[in-house]
Amino acid sequence: MIRQPSRHCTVELQAVPARIGHVRRIVSAQLRYWRLDALIDPAALGVTELLANVHRHARPSKQCTVELCVLLDQLTVSVHDEDPRLPRLRVADSWDTCGRGLALIAALSESWGVRPDGSGKVVWFTLPALTTAPEEVCTVRGFREPPPPDDTGTAAGPRPRIRGTRVG
Repeated sequence: MIRQPSRHCTVELQAVPARIGHVRRIVSAQLRYWRLDALIDPAALGVTELLANVHRHARPSKQCTVELCVLLDQLTVSVHDEDPRLPRLRVADSWDTCGRGLALIAALSESWGVRPDGSGKVVWFTLPALTTAPEEVCTVRGFREPPPPDDTGTAAGPRPRIRGTRVG
């Protein structure tokens, strides 16, 4: 028996530092809207790590899609990029300044993984979503970001596109 309908939201963006903060705020607002406030910090931290990996490693493009999906009692956060190379979990030495992103994802989530998808890949993680919030869909229509410093949109790439659809 399904106790809770699914909820779904996607955000398309260029994974550049100026956009990662915007997406973190969108994720936080969406989870608050779905009454999943307890998941805001781990979801925002996880999506930040995944987007930082896209920024640092994805080739040839930094274009990606962040997806939030709640089904039953689980939130799945995923990031799809256009680079087919699969990431691997590595053990960072104590003096390393990077290389802990996937270990952090593994530590904060119930489960995580990576899979090839078309010409790219999807990296995902899950968090428990123990709530009985009503069915909702992403309605961030009308959301307006502040313009980039030069207002041309070129410094940080195009603005994120947000789409919401009803699943199920």
